[in-house]
Amino acid sequence: MRFLIDESTGRKLAGIIRQAGYNAAFSFDVLGRTSDEELLKFAEKKKYVLISDDKDFGELIFRLNKPASGVIFLRMAKHPKKRFEAIKGILDKAEGKFIVVKEGQIKIRDLKRL
Repeated sequence: MRFLIDESTGRKLAGIIRQAGYNAAFSFDVLGRTSDEELLKFAEKKKYVLISDDKDFGELIFRLNKPASGVIFLRMAKHPKKRFEAIKGILDKAEGKFIVVKEGQIKIRDLKRL
């Protein structure tokens, strides 16, 4: 599984995920500055699970019906190590899911289209 970490979420988190043995790229390094819609489109095309703290991705996926390979939406403090600790147990389960991670709470929603 591959992960694409949104620019707003931080380069340090991408490094921590890579150190843990996962394939993780920082969006700015791959695409430079780009819109949320283009980032989501790229992630889907390349089969990346997107990790972001930008709520716009929920709107793009659920309201505008844009496809996604998976999203981990972080709604917690911007401390990279704490964020990784919160998500490390779900990284292998993120494909095809929209996962919301809050302090002490994880909600998982299937992205399969009917």
